[in-house]
Amino acid sequence: MRALGSRLARGVSCLARRVSCLVRRVSRVARCVLLPVVLLAGAGCGSGDGGGDGSVTIMVPWSGDEFAAFNAVIRKFEHDRGVRVHVQVTRALTQQLDAAVGAGAPPDLAILPSVGAIYTYADHDKGLKPLAAAARTDTFLQPFQGLTRMRNRVYALPVKVDVKSLVWFTPETVGRARDTAAVRSYAHAHPGAWCLGLESGPTSGWPGADWIADLVLDGQGAGAYEQWLSGGRPWKEVAGAWRDWRGLVGPGGKRALTQVFSEAAGGMTSTPPKCSLAHGALSAMGFRAADVQRGRYDFVPSSARHRLEVSADFVGKFTTGNPHADALAAYLASAGAQQLWVDQPGGYAFSANTRVTEYHNRGVQQRVAEMLRPGSGNTLCFGAADAMTPDVSAAFYRAVLTYVAQDGTDPKPMLSKLDQLQTKLGPSGKSPVPANRLCASP
Repeated sequence: MRALGSRLARGVSCLARRVSCLVRRVSRVARCVLLPVVLLAGAGCGSGDGGGDGSVTIMVPWSGDEFAAFNAVIRKFEHDRGVRVHVQVTRALTQQLDAAVGAGAPPDLAILPSVGAIYTYADHDKGLKPLAAAARTDTFLQPFQGLTRMRNRVYALPVKVDVKSLVWFTPETVGRARDTAAVRSYAHAHPGAWCLGLESGPTSGWPGADWIADLVLDGQGAGAYEQWLSGGRPWKEVAGAWRDWRGLVGPGGKRALTQVFSEAAGGMTSTPPKCSLAHGALSAMGFRAADVQRGRYDFVPSSARHRLEVSADFVGKFTTGNPHADALAAYLASAGAQQLWVDQPGGYAFSANTRVTEYHNRGVQQRVAEMLRPGSGNTLCFGAADAMTPDVSAAFYRAVLTYVAQDGTDPKPMLSKLDQLQTKLGPSGKSPVPANRLCASP
């Protein structure tokens, strides 16, 4: 009887261990499945110790033509290296990445869509790991290069950049003038000319925030702009830019509250045209590649003072022990991969790599790319909301929507609330990015 009891006890103990193991496995699988991430290429969930199966996982925010361009670059890496790349695609990248890191199942790599994200994930023990010592940054333009390093280690590499300070139009409507002053005159003479959409789900309002920041940079210069972003100047001191923006938008402002931003520029070519000017990066316009290639759209810089707002997507690493992760990160930032990327029609990618000089569309895209190059005379500054903490940028977006809904009343009371929010948040309300790294000449 004692022997039977002993065997039963051992059996129960073994079963318990198997059940425990199964529960842990199910828990891990659940974390993979429950993250609402669409897997467009391959499937997988990071484990923190990847690379054992000859694969690498990367989380990205792109869709449509942007994803197709990225996917072409990835396929070449897979073919040349014999490494399987599992791509996790989500529009809510920061939220999904936070959830994956918190669950202990991060992707090997993730695209960080703002400069603030680099410092937040690296500085606050949120999982960003330094890249391999061989990661090179000397071929990148400024200010993109200056944001790759912390504590003398490389933490991120710029893989895709944009110029936001652009005004788009169709020559048949506005004319062929490539002069900022002429386009501004046209805008003032045609109230409601702007194609503006502020609807963008949980980040609704960001197109207006970008535009207001553009006006602050143009009107007050890079030094004052950096001080504002770092918390050294109160929001009330940029009230003039808010009023200027509301004056530009004119009677179309309230319509923009429900207009989807990615569809707004389509009003330029509708029959009849609903609007004739649009502000922002080429990748945000939703233009058909064929129309861009045949010159249906043109642009001028929104600033006549050579002050341009820019943005970038960086690749960062969130696991250790997978050499394929470092290899893929280095490949994505290399001149060869970057050239392949910008050559994809419809992706509208630009490169911070100085060795990439030719673009698929030698017209519009080439001209935008040249604005980023040494000798252009431009000062490049990262977008304000990209450098702010999530709480402050979200409040910025909400303030834009409130200001439009109030039909352009005095912005100072609303800006005082933003000042109060930053004071309440203390150090955590200030940009984590050093102010002297936000602006530079390329």
